[in-house]
Amino acid sequence: MGSDVAESTDDRRARLQALRAAQELLAAPTPDSTIASLDTNGQQRQPLEQEQEPDGASDTGIKFRNYFPRDSDLQKAKHAPPVIPKFEDPVATDPLQVAGGEDPIVSIAPKKPNWDLRRDVAKKLEKLERRTHRAIVELMIEEEKRRQAEAVDNMEQD
Repeated sequence: MGSDVAESTDDRRARLQALRAAQELLAAPTPDSTIASLDTNGQQRQPLEQEQEPDGASDTGIKFRNYFPRDSDLQKAKHAPPVIPKFEDPVATDPLQVAGGEDPIVSIAPKKPNWDLRRDVAKKLEKLERRTHRAIVELMIEEEKRRQAEAVDNMEQD
C-alpha cells in the first residue's frame, strides 16, 4: 500500500511540474511578441495600460453617443454623430412627362364629378321611374274615363 501512495505522489508531482512549465511558456515573451512590441524606431514600446491617456474618460471606457456631457473632461469622450448620406428621391428628381400638354392631376380626375353619386342612386332612380310611368298611365286612364263620362252626359242632355 505504501507503493501506491508513493506512485500517486510521484504522478502528482509530475503533473504539477508540467503545469508550471506550461504557465512559464505562456508568460514568456515569444519572438513575434517582442517584434510587435517594438515601435518604428526599434525601441521597446510601453504596454497598453501605459499608452492610454491619463484623462478619466478613456480610463472608464465611456462613449457618449447620444448625450453631450457638461464636464470638459467627459466631452473628450463624446463621439461625433454618424454621417448620414443624403437621400435623393429618384421619383422627385425626374421631371413629370406630360403627354399632350395636359395636367396629370386633371387626367386622373373623373370627367363628371358626380359619376359616383349617379352610380349609387341608379337603382333607386329606376324604381322611381317605373312608379312614375305607372302613375302617369293611371292618371291618363282616369282622365280618359272622366272625358268619356262627360261625353256620355253631354249626349244624354242633348
